[in-house]
Amino acid sequence: MDVFTMTGRKRETYDVQMVYSSLWECALGIAAVTNSRLIDTLEKPYSYWKEVKESLSEELVNQLEYVETNNTWKALLQLLHYTKNENIEAFTTHVQSLDNVRLKFLCLPFVGDRFQDVREKAAYGDERAITALKEITKENPFFPQYIEFISKSEPTELKTHLIKVMTGWYRSVVAPELEATEQILRTDYESKKEMKAKVSAEELVQWATGGIQYLPEPSVHRVLLIPQFVYRPWTIEADIEGTKVFYYPVANESIAPHDNYMPSQSLVLKHKALGDEVRLRMVKLLSECERSLQELTDQLDLGKSTIHHHLKLLRAAKIVETNQGKYSLNRNGLELLSAELEQYVNR
Repeated sequence: MDVFTMTGRKRETYDVQMVYSSLWECALGIAAVTNSRLIDTLEKPYSYWKEVKESLSEELVNQLEYVETNNTWKALLQLLHYTKNENIEAFTTHVQSLDNVRLKFLCLPFVGDRFQDVREKAAYGDERAITALKEITKENPFFPQYIEFISKSEPTELKTHLIKVMTGWYRSVVAPELEATEQILRTDYESKKEMKAKVSAEELVQWATGGIQYLPEPSVHRVLLIPQFVYRPWTIEADIEGTKVFYYPVANESIAPHDNYMPSQSLVLKHKALGDEVRLRMVKLLSECERSLQELTDQLDLGKSTIHHHLKLLRAAKIVETNQGKYSLNRNGLELLSAELEQYVNR
């Protein structure tokens, strides 16, 4: 269907803001060590996590087991969005100052502006609201159980647990490496801040997160980018009022800030992917229109296994994407290449 538009407005987008803190690293470290299903996929090997756990006090290990059972790492992340991320003492003071209902309200997940009253009633312990909130979030693998737990937990016990696990992990794991960790986070923050002046908001999000194309959506006016080292290579996505949050993995060059010759992994992957005649031909073909594997095979007169191998490299570099069996060019990913190269050369 042909559409004739008479609007003169540009499509609205979101504002990107960035923040970093060792407290985010602390909460995400707790999330990582208690995620038994994901821990083998993290960049830090299982032996690292095993060694860390063996070095902890019995009390802290018990608190971590409580986190794993009840997913209270989510509560820590939620609360940090309403805390001045100055230091662990500020976090403790803030949690202690919250009244019972406010504590539970902040810990419960945000699921949209129109459900804020349901969220508040659930914080008061209203059974119908709790059931409704669980139904709204039923597609999430852990939200319903987590909502039940938060809504019915004893506030003083919940506060004590959150403070103990956060301060315990911070002092045992984060504090000994604090200077190095903050340097990594600060370096990545400065890198993203510099790139923000060169690219669009959507391109910045895609570059920072390693390829996530987040398009503007109603009621979301801000994207918050939070660098993290402990949960690499994963990006964690979350929602708070009016804001989409991405806890994204810091770039390789941020880990070695004194090495001005260290390129980003994204830059390396893209140049490797484009450094081949067949793959460049594929990029040209996909710039014309989306194509199936069979169509690319016919056009290039190569075997399907060979074409599939080249497509795998292009997809890993975020230059090509797939949807319902069709391959297409990720133009944003390709257009970012010049900005990434310029930033690397001028760093």
